[in-house]
Amino acid sequence: MPTASSAPEAEKLSPREVEVLEFLVKGLAYKEVAAELGISYSTVHRHIEGIYKKLHVHSRSHAVAKHLGA
Repeated sequence: MPTASSAPEAEKLSPREVEVLEFLVKGLAYKEVAAELGISYSTVHRHIEGIYKKLHVHSRSHAVAKHLGA
């Protein structure tokens, strides 16, 4: 659950971006996320780019940490 400090940034994420980010939190690879959601790898990659931009991060680990409120 995001903390109060990360909540405004998390609110900027689309429902699909949140869904993708939740799979990253669980440790799934982009290819696995694509399979779970029934979308292409490139679509997952575009969602990841949006997540990074909106959360102001440059890596998967930072995105996950920010989402978890760390």
